[in-house]
Order: sequence, then C-alpha cells, then structure tokens
Amino acid sequence: MLHVDRTFDVLITDDNASFRRVLREVLEDRPFLRLHEAESGEQALEVVTIQRIDIVLLDMHMHVLTGLETLKVLKRLDRLRPCILITSDTSDELHRDAREAEAFSVLRKPVPPRQLLQTVSTALASAYSA
Repeated sequence: MLHVDRTFDVLITDDNASFRRVLREVLEDRPFLRLHEAESGEQALEVVTIQRIDIVLLDMHMHVLTGLETLKVLKRLDRLRPCILITSDTSDELHRDAREAEAFSVLRKPVPPRQLLQTVSTALASAYSA
C-alpha cells in the first residue's frame, strides 16, 4: 500500500452518476485522497486546467470524448499523471490502444473495491514516489 505524507487529488470521470458514486464510496474513506468528479471527457479536461489533479479514473464509453481520447489529451498535458481506464469492454484491441496511449491500467467493470484501491495506490506510488 501507499504510505504518504501528502494528499492526492483524484478525478473520477464517468457519465453515469451512480457509477461515480460507487467509485467515490470506495475511495472516500482514504484520508490521503481528495476526490473530484467530472461527467464527461470535456469536463475532465477543464478540471485539470484549473486545478492540480494527480490521477484520473476514466470511463471508456462517454458521449463525446471517449475515455481513451480523453486520456491521450491528458497525457499530452502531463505525461507523469497516471490515468486508469474503467470499462466493461476489455478487448485485446482496447488493451493495446490503452498501452499505446500510456494508460496506467485498464480495469473491468464492475471493479472490485480492493482492486480499485490497489491500482490507485500502485499508480500513485509509481508516479510520485521519490
């Protein structure tokens, strides 16, 4: 697990409010995480331009920009920031595209809480440990 002396800002991006709530409920009792939400890829891009976001969780299937398209823009803005795709469609093609776009991980919906926590902790540790 991640041992921290600072707070990390997490952006949960999904066009489904109830799924955002599920992710929030899994993560909210971690005192080192400050949670933010976006309901679209476009809104996620707005959020990262006005405040520091350390890690982004992205639904793959959103209305205008997909999670993968949003991830590619996020990586151009900050290559170090880990981005995790969450999807029910875990095809080999999507995994390959996600790897090429430098996604930290692709998680399958529904995400077991323990797997979500472990992946977020690992991503933060690999990106921000000295």
